[in-house]
Amino acid sequence: MTPTRSTLLALALGTALGFALATSSGVLASRRPDVADLPWQDARLMAEVIDRIKDEYVDPVDDHELMQHAIRGMLSSLDAHSAFLDEDDLEDLQIASEGSYSGIGIEVSFEDGLIIIVAPLEGSPAERAGLATGDIIVAIDGHEVKAAGLSESVGRMRGEPGTRVRVTIDRDGSAEPLEFSIERAEIELASVRWAMLDPGYGYLRISQFSDTTRPDLERALRALQDGAGGPLGGAVLDLRGNPGGVLEAGVEVADLFLDRGLIVSATGRTKDARFSMEATPGDVLRGAPIVVLVDGGSASASEIVAGALHDNGRATLVGRTTFGKGSVQTVLPLSGGRAIKLTTSRYYTPSGTSIHEQGIEPDVVLPRRAAGPAADEPSTDPEIAAALAQLKRPAARVAGH
Repeated sequence: MTPTRSTLLALALGTALGFALATSSGVLASRRPDVADLPWQDARLMAEVIDRIKDEYVDPVDDHELMQHAIRGMLSSLDAHSAFLDEDDLEDLQIASEGSYSGIGIEVSFEDGLIIIVAPLEGSPAERAGLATGDIIVAIDGHEVKAAGLSESVGRMRGEPGTRVRVTIDRDGSAEPLEFSIERAEIELASVRWAMLDPGYGYLRISQFSDTTRPDLERALRALQDGAGGPLGGAVLDLRGNPGGVLEAGVEVADLFLDRGLIVSATGRTKDARFSMEATPGDVLRGAPIVVLVDGGSASASEIVAGALHDNGRATLVGRTTFGKGSVQTVLPLSGGRAIKLTTSRYYTPSGTSIHEQGIEPDVVLPRRAAGPAADEPSTDPEIAAALAQLKRPAARVAGH
C-alpha cells in the first residue's frame, strides 16, 4: 500500500491536544519563492498594512510576532485543517506521537475563529467533566478564543498534570455559556479495548488511530478468539467518538477485515497526493459478520474504515451520521525546525463518494444520546446492545460473507 505513513496523514480535525500523530520524515525539494512571482499590487498592499500597524496600532507590535500572525492567518484561511507549526507545535506532535501527553484530552476543529470539539478522548479529564462533541470553546481561563487564536488557546489548555484550566463553552440548547473547571492529567493513549459480549461475539473499541493500532487490534482479536475457544461468530467494532488519526493506520484496520477490494482513494495536485489503497488477501474474522458503531464524533480515519467496510459489503453501520472530514493533511517541514500542516488531498470511499461535510449515514439509525460511549462497561451500553442484536440477525451473517 502506498504512500507511506511518514508522508500522508489523515489528521483528526484541527490541532491535536494529545492525539497520536506523525510528522513527515521526508525532506521535500524546496524552492525559494521569488519576489518577482508575487503580484506587485498585493506585495505593496502587504507592506502598507504592516507599516500602518507598526505606526498606529494602540500597542507596540514586534515585527517577528506580526509576521508569525500573517503566516498563521494565511494558512488558516485556506481551510479549517491547514496550519503553521512552530517549534513548540512540532514538539507537541512529537510528544503526542509517543503515546502520552498532559492536558484535558480533546480533538478540535478550528473554523471561523471558533474552536469546535470533535470529540473528547476516551477516559480523559474532558470526557469526565462533561465536554461533548459539538461544544464550541469560547474562552479559556477567561481569555476569548476569537481574540487569542488557535495556537495560543491550545497552549492554555495544555499544562502540568494536577493543575486546573477553566473552559467556557457554548452548547446547542443551552441559553447561557457553560463553564467547566478541568484538572489536567497525563493521558495514556490506549487505542484498542476489547471485551466478550456474548459467547463467541467480541467487542472491539478503537478510540484513535495511531502507529500501534493494528498490532493492538490483532492482540485484542487473538485474546477474544482464545476466550471463545475458536473463531468468533461476529464482532462489534466501536468507532464512536473516534476523531481519526494516521491515515494508514485506518487503512490497515480495514485491511484486516477485507480479503479484497478498494479501501480508499484520494485526489490532489501532486503525484504523492493522488493514490488508492487496496485490501490484501486475508480476513482475520474469516467472513464472520461485523457491525460498526459510529456517531457524530467519528471522523477522518474512522470514516475511512467505516466507508471501506460498508462499501465492500463487509459490515453494517449502526448509530448516527459521522462527522464528515474527507480531506488529508500532510506535515511539510520548513527551515528552523518549523513546518506547515497542509491539506493536500481529498479522499473518497470505495463507492467513489466524498464524505466531506456530509458524513456517512448508517444503515441502522439510533436516536441521539446525551452521554458518550460507555466503553469501560460495554455490557451496560444500550447502543452496543443494539449493535449486538443487529450482529445476530441472519441478514448480518449473509452480509458478512
